[in-house]
Amino acid sequence: MMDKNKTIRWGIIGCGNVTEVKSGPAYQLIEGFALKAVMRRDADKAKDYAIRHKVDRFYSDSDQLIQDPEIDAVYIATPPDAHLTFALKVAEAGKICCIEKPLAPSFEECQTIYQKFKESNTPLFVAYYRRSLPRFLKVKEWLKNHEIGEVRHVHWKFSASPSDLDLSDEYNWRTDRKIATGGHFDDLASHGLDLLVYLFDEMKDVSGFSTNQQNLYTSDDAMTACWVHKNGVMGSGCWNFGTQENEDRVEILGSKGSIVFSVFHENPIVLKKQDTLEELFIEHPHHVQLPHVENMKKDLFSADFSHPSTAKDAVHVSWVMDKILGKN
Repeated sequence: MMDKNKTIRWGIIGCGNVTEVKSGPAYQLIEGFALKAVMRRDADKAKDYAIRHKVDRFYSDSDQLIQDPEIDAVYIATPPDAHLTFALKVAEAGKICCIEKPLAPSFEECQTIYQKFKESNTPLFVAYYRRSLPRFLKVKEWLKNHEIGEVRHVHWKFSASPSDLDLSDEYNWRTDRKIATGGHFDDLASHGLDLLVYLFDEMKDVSGFSTNQQNLYTSDDAMTACWVHKNGVMGSGCWNFGTQENEDRVEILGSKGSIVFSVFHENPIVLKKQDTLEELFIEHPHHVQLPHVENMKKDLFSADFSHPSTAKDAVHVSWVMDKILGKN
């Protein structure tokens, strides 16, 4: 547990789009945290970010940020293929770390990162921030209170049409097979699968199929899967990034009702049981990772609080994704 009077000084490696509104400002808004340095390979872009966000220092060399004696913690927000390299350096430096999801492109790399931080007894968090958002905490509360009785099955359908970037010849690391075998699945489905693990515990068996139907890029673009959670809840999912229809729908079926919600869309969460229907709209905070970052502070400063998004869970989600993509 950290000294409650200490301010933890953060540095960001990879201050790209995700850090502009979603995450970066949260490290400045939480009392007890301070964003003191940022790093980007392009020095001009790093400087621009530092000026706009009023950050003291900027670097174009990650080693300089990691070794900066005035930096206590590092948030790695780069594409996932660089996570292993940076994470091992941060662990070696003995500094607190938060890594963007997925933890790494493969289960094996995730295990390596997890073990390194475990061996050095250094705190490691993963930005599966939906575990901290109020709308999903409400779903968890409904399940805990057995509002729909015993849960039998959960199904997630996600479909989307190709984006302009997908249809262009412009490079996108998110659909480069060398970085993300599953393309948009790696980036998006990881959030939802992690959320299902949070709601229903780990999965004990997973089967899946993955393919490239459109040949717009090198990554796969269509997946289907089924699984069993350790508590006996059955699950299934399908993800397709080449459809006309855009849909994001999770349905939880219970012995006495159902719950429906979206992983990404901010539409109402719906509780249906017997002859009653309850719809709740719970808005996300402007900086969507704010509750996640706030929970990191609670974890570090309070002996009786544990962050809901653990590195161990992130490793498990990577195993699940590898099973669906046929990697293991």
